Amino acid sequence: MADMTPQMHLHILASGSKGNASVVEGPHGSILVDCGLSRRETFRRADELGIDLADVRAVLVTHEHSDHVSGLSVWCNRFEGELFATAGTAGARGYLTALPFTLVSHDELFEVAGIRVQAFSTSHDVADPMGFRFMCGEGDEADAIGYCTDTGLLTEGALEGLAGCRILALEANHDVTMLKNGPYPAYLKERVAGSRGHLSNDQAAEALRTLVGDDTETIVAMHLSQENNRPSVCVRTLATALDADQANETFTEARTPDGRLSIVAAGQDRPLSIW
Repeated sequence: MADMTPQMHLHILASGSKGNASVVEGPHGSILVDCGLSRRETFRRADELGIDLADVRAVLVTHEHSDHVSGLSVWCNRFEGELFATAGTAGARGYLTALPFTLVSHDELFEVAGIRVQAFSTSHDVADPMGFRFMCGEGDEADAIGYCTDTGLLTEGALEGLAGCRILALEANHDVTMLKNGPYPAYLKERVAGSRGHLSNDQAAEALRTLVGDDTETIVAMHLSQENNRPSVCVRTLATALDADQANETFTEARTPDGRLSIVAAGQDRPLSIW
C-alpha cells in the first residue's frame, strides 16, 4: 500500500468468551459489531480508547451466543440506527425476536455510513452466523478490514472476504496442546476443536499464508481462550507462519523484518485500537 491514508479504523472493546464488542470507524460514522457487554462497560471502554459511540450508525450481530448479544436489548432502548442480523440469528432467542432487525443473508453486500459491508458465512454451532469484510474508498484509496471470529473452519466465502485486507481480525482461540491437556471436559474439548467450534492458533496461522496480501498491515488475533491459550503462545504461532520476529519482551507483538506487518492479540479486558 503506497502511503494511503486509512479510511477506517478498528477498535476492539472486548474479545473473548465473556463478552465481545468492536467498533469499525469510518469517515461518515461507525459500526458496532456485536454487543456482548453492558451499556455502561461498552461506553467505559470506548471512552478509554477515545472513541464516540454517538457516531454508531448500525449494529451488526455475528450470531446469537450470549457473549455477543447480552447487551443488545438495553443498547437498543437508546439507539435509532439499524440493527443487522441473519434471520436465523434474529429468531434464535426469544428476546432477540422483539428487536427491530434488518435481516440480511450471510452472503449479502450492503452499505452503512459510507462503509460497504460484505457478509460471509462462518461455521459455528448456532443458527446462521456470519463474518464481515468492511470496505471504504476506491482505487488507490480503497481500504478493507476483515473480521471473523467464532468459526471452526474458514468457509469459501470467508477466505474470499478476508483476503488482502489492511487489517485482519481473525480468530485464534486455542492452542491445540493446551486444549488437549486443559481442564475442559471431553465433550467441550471436542466441541471447541470441531468444525463448528473455534479456530486454533495453528489453523489461523495456516490461513494467514493465503490471506495476507501486499496491503495487509495488521493481524489481530481474536477470541483467545483464557483457559486454553496465551497471547504470547498465539502470537508466536502466527509469527512463525509469516516469518515475523518478536517485537516486545513478552512476545505479545510481532513484526515482519521489513516492518510492514504487525501481529497483535486482542483481549477480554484490554481494549485495543488499530489505526
